[in-house]
Amino acid sequence: MRLWDTGSGQTHTTLTGHTGTVLAVAFSPDGHTLATGTNDHTVRLWDTRSGQTHTTLTGHTGSVLAVAFSPDGHTLATGTNDHTVRLWDTGSGQTRTTLTGHTRAVRAVAFSPDGHTLATGADDRTVRLWDTGSGQTRTTLTGHTDWVLAVAFSPDGHTLATGSDDRTVRLWDTGSGQTHTTLTGHTSTVLAVAFSPDGH
Repeated sequence: MRLWDTGSGQTHTTLTGHTGTVLAVAFSPDGHTLATGTNDHTVRLWDTRSGQTHTTLTGHTGSVLAVAFSPDGHTLATGTNDHTVRLWDTGSGQTRTTLTGHTRAVRAVAFSPDGHTLATGADDRTVRLWDTGSGQTRTTLTGHTDWVLAVAFSPDGHTLATGSDDRTVRLWDTGSGQTHTTLTGHTSTVLAVAFSPDGH
């Protein structure tokens, strides 16, 4: 991984240590920690100032495809090829909860703005909304006809956007679990989705 100075466009730190391809990165809310997921089945938490690993998270038995910090930075969610999602305590490096239910690789994870809900997208063509406190599935969103590769909450948390290998983006009402808009026009896989800061 490289950390770049956005002003100069130069690398200021190169992070080394993983033994496999780096597939996912996420900064903690305070910017002091970087989480990286790879196909060596581990997640590393790096100190962005020193460039050193301070914690290595182990337990997954497949490639780590997605990582996301909770809004308070105390929890990290990871999605993997082993069909599970884990919620980790970023302080201790221990698994807090293992979320099971997806039947294929989990490729996308995102916390709601209030941190109470985690959205996950998977190769089983479903999206799940989980209660982060109980670890239980709150809602399963169905409608995509191929892998779900990207998920993102709107700033107010009321809408979830999902991108899929079926070439569509869906906007879901997170309360009802229903699609309220399907965005069409792409001619290939949708790999990433993001809301503007105002949510419009």
